[in-house]
Order: sequence, then structure tokens, then C-alpha cells
Amino acid sequence: MDTLHEHLLINHLPIIGTFLGIFILILSFWRRSEHTEVTAYLLFIVSAVGAVSTYLTGEGAEEAVEHIQGISKMAIDSHEDFSLYALWGLVILGVASIAGIILIRKQSRCIKRMRLMMLVLSVISFLLIAWTGYLGGQIRHTELKNDQPTPSPFYKDEHLKTYP
Repeated sequence: MDTLHEHLLINHLPIIGTFLGIFILILSFWRRSEHTEVTAYLLFIVSAVGAVSTYLTGEGAEEAVEHIQGISKMAIDSHEDFSLYALWGLVILGVASIAGIILIRKQSRCIKRMRLMMLVLSVISFLLIAWTGYLGGQIRHTELKNDQPTPSPFYKDEHLKTYP
């Protein structure tokens, strides 16, 4: 298996893991459960590790596809440039999650503030990684590009219809 396959296999882990972690973190607020909160933090740590792995395999993935006809160098560059922001967001979220677990174990008085900070940080990290995924999807999935309007199948005026 080459780095392209590795990149494609793990690139959804940070997106899905962060989303599920946010859901579980919100659930921990409702249930007032430290175990549920720790579970959310563990998901954030796994997501951060997945983001690092995805980032490290990105260069090899780029080299594998950059010479394929129809692949946009601009799409690759924008995905690559923005991925650094998502990587840092998730690494910070992972480190903060470790700190959160330590605070819970020590029964610190800062736990409530940490929960709110983690919620804000996780939402920001999710937005960063989701946008990075969207930009990556534009490299091969041309249906995601908004260059031309897609005609509706329910469009009545046939003489006004345009196709690429």
C-alpha cells in the first residue's frame, strides 16, 4: 500500500472523530458524566493522531495524483495550504484533551471552564478539518466544484438549458 492509499483510508478519521467527539461532549453536559466527557476527549486525541497521519501522507498522495489529466494544481495547493491550519487546530485540541483528562482525574475546580473551552475549540477544529476535507474532495470530485451551475432535472424551458 502506498501513501496515496493510506491518505485516502485515514483522511475521514479526523472529520468523523471530531464530529462524534463534539456530540459526545455535548452529551456529557446533559448527563453530567465525567466518563462521557473523558470519552469525548479520547475521541479528540484519536482525531488528532489521525490528522497528523493524514497530513504526513498528503505529500505522497499529491505526488501520486499531480500528473493525472484533469487534476487541478490549484485545488491541490489550496487543500495542502489549508490542511496546515486544520492540523494545528486538531493537535491543539488533542493536547487540550490530554490536559482535560488530567484535570478530571485531579478533580480540579477548572473543569467547568475547561468543558466550555473544549467545546469551542472542538467546533473550531471541526470547521477547519471539514473545510480541509471539502477542499481535498475538489481534487478528484469534480461534482463538488461550483464553477458552472448544475441544471435542474425539473427545468421546464429546454431552450435555456446549458450543459458543460
